[in-house]
Amino acid sequence: MDKRPTIKDVARHAGVSKSTVSLVVQNSPLVKEKTRVLVQASMKDLNYVRNLAAATLRGAGTGLIGLVINDLRNPFFTEFAASAQMAFSQHGYATVIANTDEDPAIQHQVITSMLEHDVSALLVSPCYGETQSTFDAIARAQIPAMQVLRQVDRRAEIFPFYSMDYETGSALAVQHLLDQGLRDIAFVGGLEGRQITSERMAGYARLLDEMHLQQAVFYGRATRATGRDIAFDIIKNHPGLCAAVCFNDLVALGMSSAFAQAGVTVGKDFYLVGFDDIEEAAHVYPQMSSVHCDVKAFGERMAGMLLNWLENAQLPTGVVRYPVHLVERQSSKVIQEIS
Repeated sequence: MDKRPTIKDVARHAGVSKSTVSLVVQNSPLVKEKTRVLVQASMKDLNYVRNLAAATLRGAGTGLIGLVINDLRNPFFTEFAASAQMAFSQHGYATVIANTDEDPAIQHQVITSMLEHDVSALLVSPCYGETQSTFDAIARAQIPAMQVLRQVDRRAEIFPFYSMDYETGSALAVQHLLDQGLRDIAFVGGLEGRQITSERMAGYARLLDEMHLQQAVFYGRATRATGRDIAFDIIKNHPGLCAAVCFNDLVALGMSSAFAQAGVTVGKDFYLVGFDDIEEAAHVYPQMSSVHCDVKAFGERMAGMLLNWLENAQLPTGVVRYPVHLVERQSSKVIQEIS
């Protein structure tokens, strides 16, 4: 007796992906009519009957969402992932979460594996590098897929992109420092040449150019270690600098730690503004000023949009950036002494 035909057999016979066959089986409105007819013809030719038990074990029966994050060690991305996952759960969807550790090879591996396991949709905060083949695979799967916080594939009509208004964020930080009479301001952190670095320092560069002030940019990984190393470098080699806008809060916290070790008082001898406003920023001493992005609400909103696309075939708008605001704390406020 011949073995029972599987979804892989149907996909091979029809010349489409497993995910496409799965969508046809689920009667998804996302599949083009021409493709649906082709797949249904292959099902008939092969006498394919859906194995509901196997589908449920794979996750397709319950609704499985793939959540791919570039760096779960960073509290900013952890908060985003937790918020999105909880929102999916509240709507009855299970979530498989993968950390790519900023490695495009790992990103390709986990995404293709998720597609093979018939995830219903993907929410991706991507890493940089070679991503063309990865997003091509997602496109062939014909499932809802959104890019968030970073955009590595420009096909926004296929992979809508949602993020924060990072340029305005750094501009707010710089203006805050300028309003207090500070002029020698650095931008610290972020890898040179990456779009996210350019976005986060764009407001800094624009305002300093408008004021005809010299830029001082220190590139590096967005980590505490980078912040510490650059702080020590500034103390030793750039004594004229008096303030810094940092790529993220981790860099700012690393700088603050190094300054404390060197006897430099943050909020008096040197002024710092972070970015993201992670929880720790409000609980260190001195408290860290930071550009607040409300990543928790952002995660909930992105999950809702992806589910609306999945369930109601409502494609999100191509490219959207949400507003941010500056939270002023001790690390950046110049205290006026009373004579």
